[in-house]
Amino acid sequence: MKIFHLIIGGLLLLLLGCGVPAPLSNQSVRPADLPAIGKTDFDPNKTDTLLWSEIANDAILNAYIDSAIQNNFNIKMAYQKLEQLRQVRVQTKGALLPQVNLGAAGSLRKFGLYTMDGAGNIVTEIIPGKLVPIDLPDIYTGIQASWEADIRGKLKNLDRAALTRFLAGTDGIQFVVSGIISDVIVSYYQLITKDNELRVIRESAEKEKEALDFIRAQKDAGKTNELVVQQFTAQYYNLKVLEREVMQEIVKEENRFNLLLGRYPQQVKRNSETLYYQDNIWKGKVNSGVLLNRPDIRAAEKNVAAARLDVMAARASFYPSFNINLNAGLQSFGFNYFFVAPESIMYQLAGNLLSPLINKSSLRAQYGYTKAAHADAILQYRQSLLTAFMEVSGDISELRHLENIKQLSESKLNEYQKAVESSFDLYKAARVSYLDVLISQQNALQANLELIRIYQRSRVTQVKLFRNLGGRWG
Repeated sequence: MKIFHLIIGGLLLLLLGCGVPAPLSNQSVRPADLPAIGKTDFDPNKTDTLLWSEIANDAILNAYIDSAIQNNFNIKMAYQKLEQLRQVRVQTKGALLPQVNLGAAGSLRKFGLYTMDGAGNIVTEIIPGKLVPIDLPDIYTGIQASWEADIRGKLKNLDRAALTRFLAGTDGIQFVVSGIISDVIVSYYQLITKDNELRVIRESAEKEKEALDFIRAQKDAGKTNELVVQQFTAQYYNLKVLEREVMQEIVKEENRFNLLLGRYPQQVKRNSETLYYQDNIWKGKVNSGVLLNRPDIRAAEKNVAAARLDVMAARASFYPSFNINLNAGLQSFGFNYFFVAPESIMYQLAGNLLSPLINKSSLRAQYGYTKAAHADAILQYRQSLLTAFMEVSGDISELRHLENIKQLSESKLNEYQKAVESSFDLYKAARVSYLDVLISQQNALQANLELIRIYQRSRVTQVKLFRNLGGRWG
């Protein structure tokens, strides 16, 4: 009776296990409330993802974006990483099912005569009238199956974690695509900016050439000296140098643009006038919930869920595991008897229940690792959300200030252009020196280039804002 009680106690100890960590709390990682984001022209109740078509309204640019999505190598590599996650999920799903193998084996055994098997076999008939041979063949073929009954959901949680990471990978691809779209648009407007800079420089060079011809005519008439001619000539050459530099910058930017599209260097068609199209002016407020739809934020949130499932699977390892093993097939000592049924049919069905009792350091280490990974995933999610909030807030603030800077820069350029005309007229009337003309021309050129770059900054900031708000293509 005491032995029976010991057996029952041992089984209970085996079933219950010991030292199982407490489960994680069900607290959501999403913040309860996000502060409002700066001033925008979006509906305050709008929380769905923005579309890139709201800002990429150039037919040529849209065609380039479609090409980049199809051919960009970063996007293709992202899809391969997603395929890796998909295969991991297939592997974890397969672990839930019984493992079945078909095999065959053959062996030849000889037992020592002074052993229990040898002494028994030498006087035992294997078939009527024939003793067991000293050299005993053994031929086998059949199926072998094993299955771990997922009592505590360890394998199921690992499968759910793999599925969640796969879904996070799909969000990751959307984030990569959004980044590539952003890079294509920025590069496109960079080319347009350089086109406009080149146009302004060439127009300035033409005016400089007209002024130089006038100065040379004055020198020939004895009304000025060679120094003035040299100063205007040097200024003209300076403009031609700037022209060449901008042309080279266009070549470099075209190569970068073609790389984004996954193609070899070729001419990039573009509409240079789109730089000056009316910008979106952000006036209303955007609901902070838009950020929760950003692909990288969604991916980070799914990674938190996957890490939590890993913790649950590691915790389940502290409980007993139940395994079922099956071995069935044909077995005999010779081919002549191999297919003789039912004598050659063999089977074995076994089950075992195992629970960790001593030396659980490996289980504790695995549990501690997954718990730390879960905490790290939460921190990464919160860091990503805070970073996204700061990025959007900064973009909106920059757009608002750029509108004011743009207006002031246009007024400044207008005054400098008037100064160019006035200074040249006054120079002809001998009321100002040639240096005033040169300075006015340089200031007007610089103001014109600055205004072009301000328009470009405004376009780029809008692109960044759409990307940081989780802009979606299609």
